[in-house]
This record gives sequence, structure tokens and C-alpha cells, in this order.
Amino acid sequence: MPLPYVLLSAAVSLDGFLDDTGPERLLLSGPADFDRVDEVRAAADAILIGAGTIRADNPRLLVNSAERRAARIAEGRPEYPLKVAVSGTGELDPAAHFWHTGGDRLLLTTDRGAARARELGVAADIVTLGEELEWRAVLEYLHDARGVRRLMVEGGGTVHTQLLLQELADEIQLVLAPLFVGDPAAPRLFGPGAYQRGRLRLLETRRIEDVVLMRYVPTAPGTGRGAANAADRHWLALACELAARCPPSRTAFSVGAVVVAADGTELARGYSREGGDPVVHAEEAALAKTDPADPRLATATVYSSLEPCAHRSSRPVPCARLVLDAGVRRVVTAWREPDTFVTAADGSGVLAAGGADVVVLAEYAGRAKAPNGHLLG
Repeated sequence: MPLPYVLLSAAVSLDGFLDDTGPERLLLSGPADFDRVDEVRAAADAILIGAGTIRADNPRLLVNSAERRAARIAEGRPEYPLKVAVSGTGELDPAAHFWHTGGDRLLLTTDRGAARARELGVAADIVTLGEELEWRAVLEYLHDARGVRRLMVEGGGTVHTQLLLQELADEIQLVLAPLFVGDPAAPRLFGPGAYQRGRLRLLETRRIEDVVLMRYVPTAPGTGRGAANAADRHWLALACELAARCPPSRTAFSVGAVVVAADGTELARGYSREGGDPVVHAEEAALAKTDPADPRLATATVYSSLEPCAHRSSRPVPCARLVLDAGVRRVVTAWREPDTFVTAADGSGVLAAGGADVVVLAEYAGRAKAPNGHLLG
């Protein structure tokens, strides 16, 4: 199922704390960074926090800039992003600022949590997602029922940790403040757990007064059979970008491909007709740049904007077979091959028959088709 783009936003001390244990909230950044956060909020469709953050910080979660709110309205969007709270118990203060400021408010909870929140008089649209709260169900509901495409998550640490552990976070925006808390009882941003493998990719660093903003995205491919994680979406988006680099052709598709090791290391990339070869395919071009003896190929993922071909006339071995022969057993693609050149093409079927896990992220099909519009009518 398609999911929103999930952006985790937080500020921490140099020793990794979100706050201290004093009665007042510890301000970790200053006016310039608060304005940056306001800009990020204005770009979001929804802002989500956990019940613990409502209890601890009593936030309003508003877009404070009148100019940014006016711009949202001019774009046909609500003045404020949807405010989303998540609580399993529904044990929430109905007088909290969250329920009485800004635009629409939504509480996602359990069956028992919904009953308790209604009993307390919480002023929100209360939606139950069943007996237990599951993060994937939360995100699917926000995407499908509420039209949320970009979700900003502002805490707390438990929510951030759970989304990372379940590999559902697309980006982390972390501000590092030049102070220490030093209190082991204070809340930390991330808790212990089996986090995804590999190093995250640094997209940006920016000095903002005396704090530093760092933006990271995950890189390690998913591991669940038939399922995708946030890193899979990043790599497939890159494959679609590579497809746009292909020299146009009337007799072949424009396709991009990336080979990624299990730890998130990019092993190779390629695209159709790369290097002036009029018949080379994207997966073929990428795999040709890898070492056939590289043991990482056995646990690698191939990302291809169009499923690897099952039949071709230009070369003796189709790309689905090249992937299997390389030892790769996981492929993520955006688009199943249409009958434009080959009737009943089924590269995914060839891969599955060879023991490969094939994941199709159809929400990227539009990007994959874009450089092939002249072939699709």
C-alpha cells in the first residue's frame, strides 16, 4: 500500500536528550530554527505526535507565519496542516492546547482508547484502528482516508524510535544544540532496539545561529518478503531519475537501474542505451559494473524503473536471467512491462520462478512511464 513521506523532526542536546526534567520545557534552539520548523510544517499535509508529547509539552503545533498560511490557502490547501495524535489508551487531557488551536484535529486510537477519549470529551475526530495500534495501519489510513502525502512527525522519542525500528521513516531532520543535559532520567530521542542496518545518507548540514541542522535518509533495503521500506522508495526514485537520462528511442523503453547491497552501499547503477550502446538495458549496464565474485550480490537488491525483461531480441540473455545469474534474489520495480514490444511479458514471473522476491511499488509507475510517453500513446 502507498504510504506518506514520513519526516521525523527533532532537536537534541549534545548528549542526545530531548529535554531535561525541569518543570519548564527546555528550549534547544532559537528563533531562526523555530522559523525553519514553521516552514517545514507549512509544507506538510499533516503533523503527528504521540500522546506522551501532548502530556509533557502541551504543544499547539501551528503554522505561525501568516504568509505561509495564506500561501497554503492560495494553493487550495487548508490553512493549517491536519494535526494527528496517536494514543493507545485515549487517556488525554481534553483541555490541552492541541485540541483547541489550528485546523482539523484527528485522534487515531484503539477501540478502548476511542471509548475513553469520547468519555473525556476530547475535541477531535476520533478514529479507531482496531484493538491495537500498528504504525503501518496508521500511515495507510492517513494516506488513503485523509490524503496525506507528506507527514511531519514531531515526537516524542518513543514515536520516533518505533517508526525507525519498523523502517517507516523516510527522512530525519535533526537539530543539534550546543548544551548538555546530563540527567539519565531525562527523555532521549531514540531508545534501544534492532535498528536497520547500514549508514544513513547525509543530505544536508546547515548552521542556524548556534545549532546545526542535519538531514539524513535511510539506505538499507527492506528485508521482509513482499514488503518495502523507506530506503526502497528512495532507491526506486533514483532508478526513475536514471530512466530520464536515457537517449530516446522508438524501439525500446527508457529504464534506470541501481544495485544496492544489504547494508545500503550502492554497488552500481545504469540506464538504457548508456555509453552509446544502442541496445544495452539498464539492469545489464548496472550489473556489468559489478564484480561477479562480490559476495554482497547474494543479498543485494536490484531497483529497476521497469521490471527486468523476460524476452529480448537484441541480446541472447534477458535481464531477468542476468539478475538471477548474478545471484541477486530481490528486485524492486515500479512498473510491469506492457505489451508494447513483447506480448505477455512477465519478467517478474521469471524472477519469482527463480526464487527472487519481487516488490512492485506502483505509486512510482508515473515516474517510470514519464520518459516513455512517446511509446505509450
